[in-house]
Amino acid sequence: MKNEKKIDKERQLSFDSLPPSIRETMTEEEKQLFLYADEWPESLFDKLEEFIIKD
Repeated sequence: MKNEKKIDKERQLSFDSLPPSIRETMTEEEKQLFLYADEWPESLFDKLEEFIIKD
């Protein structure tokens, strides 16, 4: 899933700051969604729930 959008620096920093054990469980599609998508699927929220701050 190639995306022509530029990666947001904050998203890249957030992704890089995830523990390796979490990053390793993410599929390529989930990584692309994390970096580029306007909305994440529920499955990605579930995987990252301990790192998401709710308003």
